Amino acid sequence: MPYKTVGLIGKPAHSGTHDSLNALVKELTARQCKILIEQRIEDEILDKSLQVCSLDEIGQACDLAIVVGGDGYMLGAARVLAKHQIDVVGVNRGNLGFLTDISPEDIARQLALLFDGQGHREARFVLETSVFRNGSLQSADAAVNEVVLHHTKVAHMMEFELYIDKQFVFSQRSDGLIVATPTGSTAYSLSGGGPILMPQLNALTLVPMFPHTLSSRPIVVDADSEITLRVSKANTQNLQVSCDSHIVITLEPGDEVVIRKNPDKLNLIHPPDYNYFNVLRTKLGWGSKLY
Repeated sequence: MPYKTVGLIGKPAHSGTHDSLNALVKELTARQCKILIEQRIEDEILDKSLQVCSLDEIGQACDLAIVVGGDGYMLGAARVLAKHQIDVVGVNRGNLGFLTDISPEDIARQLALLFDGQGHREARFVLETSVFRNGSLQSADAAVNEVVLHHTKVAHMMEFELYIDKQFVFSQRSDGLIVATPTGSTAYSLSGGGPILMPQLNALTLVPMFPHTLSSRPIVVDADSEITLRVSKANTQNLQVSCDSHIVITLEPGDEVVIRKNPDKLNLIHPPDYNYFNVLRTKLGWGSKLY
C-alpha cells in the first residue's frame, strides 16, 4: 500500500506514547512520507518542522492514520476518521488492545509489512445516534463500540420501550440498555453478559442492564434495523444516552433515541499475522491448543 501522507495521533503526556510517536516519525521520515501531527500531541514530537493539523484535517489529507494509545483513544479518533476514506492502524499503548494491533516493540517490522502491501483491510460499521424531543432533533452523534441508555444514578432503574423497525418489542424496567456493534461486542457489552460477534457480521447485540425480570436476555438483530428507545414519561430526570462512553447526551422523560447504521465505515488495517481468534485468546485468557 503506497502510503504517501501519514497522520500521527496519540495520547498526550504519556511516556510510552511519546516514545512510540518519535519512533514512528523516524521510520516514516526514512520512507520519505509526508507526516502530519495531530495538534494535541505537538509537544510530544521532537521534530518541530512537522505540520500540525486537526483530526479532521488529518482525515481529509492523509492516506493512513496511526493512532498510538489504548482502545479508548482509538475510539475517539475513529469516530472522526470514519467520516473520511482513510486507513487506520493502532499502536497499542493501553491495556487490552482489541483495536490497536501493532506492538510498540515491533513498530519497524510491522510498519514495513503494511507499506509492502501485506496488511489486511477490514471495514467496521459505525452507529448514528439521534435524540428527539417532541419530534424535534436535539442531537446526533456517532458510536463505534456501543450506544448506552442509562440512568445517571448508580443502581437506579428506569422505564423505556424498545422498537425495532417501528415494531414494538418490549417495555422494560432496568438500569438501561446497551446497543453494541460487533466491534463493541468485546467491550462494555461483554461485561454485561452480551455475546461476542465476529467483526464481519452485519449485526447488533441488545443487552439489558440489570433488568427487573428473569426472562430478559440479550438479543442479536440485523444491523440494518432501526432501533428506537422511547423513554417513559413516568421517569424522573437524570437520564442519559452515551456513545462509546465518550459522548454523553442528557435525556428528559418522553425523549426518543433512534439508532441506525451510519453510512461511514472505519477502515482498520491489520498486520498480516493478525488473527481475530488469537486476539480473543490473548485478551480474554482463553485456553491454548491441547497439543
